[in-house]
Amino acid sequence: MGKTAIFGREKEIKILDQIWDSKDPEFLAIYGRRRVGKTHLIREYFSNKKSIYFELTGQKDGNVKDQLENFIKIFSATFFNHMPFQPPTTWKQAFELLTYEIKKAKTPVVLFFDELPWLATPKSGMLQALDYYWNRFWSRLPKLILIVCGSAASWMLDNLINAKGGLHNRRKTILLRPYNLKEAQQFLAHRNIHLNTKQLLDLYIVFGGIPYYLRQVEKGKSPLQIINKICFQKEGLLHDEFDRLFRSLFEYASDNLSIIKAISKSQMGIPREDLIRATRMRSGGTLNKRLRELETAGFIQSYIPYGNKIKNHYYRIIDEYCYFYLRWIEPFKKKGIEGGKEYWQTKGKTPAVLSWAGYAFENICLKHVDQIRHSLDLQAIACEMGNWRFIPNEKHQTGAQIDLLFDREDGVITLCEIKYTDKFFVLDKSYAKTLMNKMNAFETHLSPKKQVQLALITINGLKPTIWSKELIHNIVTIDDLLKF
Repeated sequence: MGKTAIFGREKEIKILDQIWDSKDPEFLAIYGRRRVGKTHLIREYFSNKKSIYFELTGQKDGNVKDQLENFIKIFSATFFNHMPFQPPTTWKQAFELLTYEIKKAKTPVVLFFDELPWLATPKSGMLQALDYYWNRFWSRLPKLILIVCGSAASWMLDNLINAKGGLHNRRKTILLRPYNLKEAQQFLAHRNIHLNTKQLLDLYIVFGGIPYYLRQVEKGKSPLQIINKICFQKEGLLHDEFDRLFRSLFEYASDNLSIIKAISKSQMGIPREDLIRATRMRSGGTLNKRLRELETAGFIQSYIPYGNKIKNHYYRIIDEYCYFYLRWIEPFKKKGIEGGKEYWQTKGKTPAVLSWAGYAFENICLKHVDQIRHSLDLQAIACEMGNWRFIPNEKHQTGAQIDLLFDREDGVITLCEIKYTDKFFVLDKSYAKTLMNKMNAFETHLSPKKQVQLALITINGLKPTIWSKELIHNIVTIDDLLKF
């Protein structure tokens, strides 16, 4: 395959293979974060198939007339070699034209409606027409493959995937996720860009596993140079990507922006009550909907800390680029610094950036829990996973936080300490005392009837000391995160 072919996505390709090989009409809904590669996957997969391929992309903020004019151009190009046609005036008329041509076709027909939320605007009748034609005609045509796609995940879930109408029938679903660390490493290597694990991590904590962002990485440049050019120079893709991203995904983008900016100010995650105070939004249906939109889009995650008797939800940012933008790019832009030609080369070595990178690395570890669990040899042991924090309410008490823990069915609780450092981690007397205090706080406030063990997750591993031999039971490195 060439450089533009599909990379990875084995599970998704298996689903597409099943659809292509099927003797029945097939209906697929694909959704996922913007820039994650949904359109690329469908285009590339069907590019070498012997089929009639019809692709219509929704126009952002386009009215029905705009969308139907776009439809007739694609319809004419696909079936009539660009012969001029009068645009239909309704989606039912448009789908009637399609139905007539599909019935005549001698080869399979692929109908791909990309960015469906932009096509199926309120009062357009598009979704109702799609429902009607799928159930009345298209679901009876064996050589038809219908694919709908959208980046607005909450819209796709509400109106299509979880909806109980006609479009719920006989539909397959793909949630296209960003690449994990291993897949990102392989993707870059596929583009002849070979990085050591620390360089890979330094890019991943900014770009995440978004293929479109990773394509911007230039061979022969250091992570500091790459990030500086893409994020801090005006012509860089990610310099202004954030606002475009939110405006394209969310109808009430200002509310979503207000929420995610409030969450970004707390590295450890923000409780719902504090979020309500910070945004001045009322607790209720509107706030819940905005939070669900952000969560289904993959920008934030809600969680309840381990051991909380009161089921109080916390929220944290899990999208690497969003957190990096709000922490570094937005403040940089507000200062009005011109050019940014060498900004990150200097800033990227400061203690403030190293502190931020530690939190970002923790977030990445939480996304690679399966790999960590495998490294700890817990695949065959049932576990409850989570994190824990103790917030003191009296002056003499000391707060404590456990980044990740595994409450195991074999009578052990493994507490994981996550440390970001490019050298072997050295556990000295001072930090050993900190870890012992964490373990004591955990045992004091939760009184677990299980043995408590401590694991260290770091980049390059641990340099043995008398303190590490006493305290650390397991070591997980970034190489373990890269195993699958």
